[in-house]
Amino acid sequence: MADLDDLEYRHAAGKRLHLTAHQRRVDAATLGRLVLHLPGLLLSLGTVLIVGWLLELAWGMPFWLPALLWMASGALVFHRPTEDLYARHVLRFRYPLPHEHARLEPVWREVTGRAGVEGNRYRLWIDNREDLNAYAAAGHIVGVTRFALEHLSSAQLAAVLAHELGHHTGGHSWSTLIGHWYALPGRAACRAGRAVLARTTSGALRICCLVTAVLAVAFVITVLRPASVLLVGPPLLLLVLPYAMAALNRRAELRADRHAALLGFAPMLVEVLLAVEGGTTPEHLAHGSAMSTGPDARSSLSAHLLASHPDCATRLHHLRPYLASQR
Repeated sequence: MADLDDLEYRHAAGKRLHLTAHQRRVDAATLGRLVLHLPGLLLSLGTVLIVGWLLELAWGMPFWLPALLWMASGALVFHRPTEDLYARHVLRFRYPLPHEHARLEPVWREVTGRAGVEGNRYRLWIDNREDLNAYAAAGHIVGVTRFALEHLSSAQLAAVLAHELGHHTGGHSWSTLIGHWYALPGRAACRAGRAVLARTTSGALRICCLVTAVLAVAFVITVLRPASVLLVGPPLLLLVLPYAMAALNRRAELRADRHAALLGFAPMLVEVLLAVEGGTTPEHLAHGSAMSTGPDARSSLSAHLLASHPDCATRLHHLRPYLASQR
């Protein structure tokens, strides 16, 4: 296990912490994600309203009641018992063992102390996977792999945790989960529609439908120009949406890197990133595959555009100014 002497603990228990006025915020990446989730939200809302209408016909239930309950269910993202169930049964995390907690807690206290964040608001979890990774999820979940806990130095572990804390304080974690949650009914409806279409139509008929749709789009653009934006816009939005969401995800990663760098962890974060790339850090780190650094140079353009994390060179480029200021 790494030595604890490589990190100065200036925020020991019993000392006063100066907490920031705003423990959370909604940064530009989070706001952009929420905007991009709106089409999925509207599709899901229509799906739930249709289900409510069917329930009203069958049992006399008010058609708006399922939609109201579904909209209110988003608050469960910040409900601690629900978060615990999500961490244990969906993410497959576990509570830290006593020696793991003794290793994690001082490092986490240092990170949250530097950030002016109340660390007790978050719960630390362990992922048993044998790779170098860490996670920020829901409203208060911070997870780290057992591999990272055992092989990273305390300073490097602090840099990784500071990065994950940046996702929480920037609103990235809760916005991602709540966006996926509210998109579930719409996704289920789309999958059901595709399954029905695949079973009830032949391959030739599906090709004819596709050709008809292309011709209809061409007709709208060339003849009905005023209406072309309204008719062609939504399909084009669906095509662009994954790329826009991936770009915002990459921006969120850079903002989380910046959060760690502003807390003084830029050199340690660079060490971890170089370890993932097989760089100059100790050999046993070079086999990890965490804090994903995006596709490599051999990946296709589509893979780069759809990557959720920036490549290592991009992240190092954005961290370089903080390296110079912290020397």
